[in-house]
Amino acid sequence: MSIENVAQAKAQIAETSAYKTLAAFFDEGSFTGIATLAKSEDTYAEVVAGMGDVNGEKVIAFAQNPEFCGGAMSKAQAKKLTKIYDLAMKTGTPVVGFYNSKGGRLSEGNALLAGFGDILNASAKLSGVVPQISVILGDCIGTGALNAVSADFVIATKDARLSLDTTGKNCDTAYNAANGIVNITADDENDAIVKAQELLDYLPSCNLEAVVPFEGDVSGEGECLVCRSIDNGSSYKLNRDFGKNARTAFAAYDGEIVGLVNTLGGELTADDASKIAKHVRFCDAFSIPVITYVNTDGFEDIRSAAKVTSAYAEATTVKISVVTGTAVGAAYIALAGTGANADAVYALPEAVISPVNPEAAALISIPEKLNVPVSEQAAVVEQYKRDELSAEKAAENGYVDDIITEYELRDTIINTLSVLDGKRVKTIAKKHSTI
Repeated sequence: MSIENVAQAKAQIAETSAYKTLAAFFDEGSFTGIATLAKSEDTYAEVVAGMGDVNGEKVIAFAQNPEFCGGAMSKAQAKKLTKIYDLAMKTGTPVVGFYNSKGGRLSEGNALLAGFGDILNASAKLSGVVPQISVILGDCIGTGALNAVSADFVIATKDARLSLDTTGKNCDTAYNAANGIVNITADDENDAIVKAQELLDYLPSCNLEAVVPFEGDVSGEGECLVCRSIDNGSSYKLNRDFGKNARTAFAAYDGEIVGLVNTLGGELTADDASKIAKHVRFCDAFSIPVITYVNTDGFEDIRSAAKVTSAYAEATTVKISVVTGTAVGAAYIALAGTGANADAVYALPEAVISPVNPEAAALISIPEKLNVPVSEQAAVVEQYKRDELSAEKAAENGYVDDIITEYELRDTIINTLSVLDGKRVKTIAKKHSTI
């Protein structure tokens, strides 16, 4: 191919939507293409790939190209994506994929299936080594969706379609967000690009590197306790539409990035448990400290309890728990007690810590005092909670390390993070847990 033909081919590719997506994603002037001129049958490969900087940090990315055979998966595209994943493994660089494909080149038969297998295998090897983000901009139906949702985070535009079912059933973003498949919903492509760029600011380049410190206003403010404790403007919320009694997010304390888990009262549902466990496992894989705010009546079911307990117990990253309200039974054990193996546990003065439901605890411990008119039983239970289930009682028995006020919370967490910065834990040699 002559220099003139190369220039002409590059110019043609640069006019495609996929190339423009990557150009908008990377810092201006930093985008360098990878296997730019690779061919797929009679067209260029159905994906544009490259490396560059995002907010000054190295990132590898690809974007499926609907202008070439509808972005359909092919042997050529699979080879290109596998090369991307191999490069990310060698360099310890995050991978971001922009998906917009009509499916696969069915004419390639079993070779297409082998290509999908190679991609899934390469992506799986990268899991826990470098962060992976999928951004769904259009159609992502069939086997290609399996690779997309295997990433650590999935961002999707409101009109995107994501489903393993090739009929397109239950594929809209609202459905996938409500089921925890889509972690972040974007209004449109530009919003999705911005959200991906912002998310990368909270993530390390790989599991051997620390997150770049957050730069922003270090004074916390906001309506709720958690918002007032973190650096102002540092919150990046995840899975807003999945699970009703727990929230997960990334945030910063005096510039240090942490993973937040905030329980909101009531029982933790199966969705809450899945959301919490996934967040804790991701943070642990990349040594991001986990700060857990505990206010919950327990778990909806035993499977949910086991899932969360396993995630916390196995995590060796820094773990700090703060009991802000009620911490009952298995939930206390899993999120703040011995099951969580937390490095530090704090409680607000008004916190209640109980092995079972406080009403049940009162009935078991002081049945004679509950032999009063129903109208007076509530007062008896409240007195029992103050006397026997208080934060002070828990501190006396060594179940919390200190009782702190809301105004001491931020400084306490910052100081504790500083002390635990050098935490090192040796674990027994094994492949992985079997939960």
